Amino acid sequence: MALVHPTGADKRHQEKLIEGGEVPKHIAIIMDGNGRWAKRRGLPRIAGHNEGVNSVRDVVEACGQLGVKYLTLYTFSTENWKRPQDEISMLMRLLLRALRDERDRLHKSDVRLTAIGDISTLPNDVREELVDAIRVMRQNKGLNLILALSYSGRWDLTQAIREIADHVHQGRLKPNEITESMVSDHLATSGIPDPDLLIRTSGEFRISNFLLWQIAYSEMVMTDQLWPEFRRKHVYEAITDFQKRERRFGKVSEQLGSAPRTPVHYVERLFKSVAKL
Repeated sequence: MALVHPTGADKRHQEKLIEGGEVPKHIAIIMDGNGRWAKRRGLPRIAGHNEGVNSVRDVVEACGQLGVKYLTLYTFSTENWKRPQDEISMLMRLLLRALRDERDRLHKSDVRLTAIGDISTLPNDVREELVDAIRVMRQNKGLNLILALSYSGRWDLTQAIREIADHVHQGRLKPNEITESMVSDHLATSGIPDPDLLIRTSGEFRISNFLLWQIAYSEMVMTDQLWPEFRRKHVYEAITDFQKRERRFGKVSEQLGSAPRTPVHYVERLFKSVAKL
């Protein structure tokens, strides 16, 4: 699939989103449903993973065109290592091929590549290709594409706690000096703002050990679309939903200078949800 330049209706849709409200600075996506997509079509699971790459490409392009600054994709979790070895091997080959095939296109699009997770556990050839792609794109100023590889939220918190505990053990830090910002600084996402919007595909309602600390105040959109079916129009729908929400961060509407939501707001939203069924 070649690079898609927004034209016609798609460009107008993007302009409407940008004019309509805040575009999330950071979007995180739990990409789920590849296996079910393939099973429904009588295809092997790897076919779903292959088609999922096309979804990644389209979503990355759309986010870059919209001015999204960070896009984090839950690519391979620490729990995924428990899958059958044949599937793991196919996923690693697919990741290696995607890194090789997409690097130049991403670089030309000014995308910066980052990885979070325990990448030391990746096969050598995959890790080397990943590190090289990150090196090539490290000076780019556009969308920061963050691949969560061999990642889990509990792993992230555990390694942060170990680092902070080591500072305490060495006498460089007192326990009562530990702050939330200090914890954030020791996470794999240090220097990256927390996600504004978390999207999960495939109709599941769980966060699957993903960015547990970072999504404390993220808005969540759960969609029934399986990941191989998920395209830019679904990103637009999620952002539209995001723009309708009031982000209070523990405060009340009056403190934010916005009108409180009345029962009418919720009735209107209910009718719109029913109309989509």
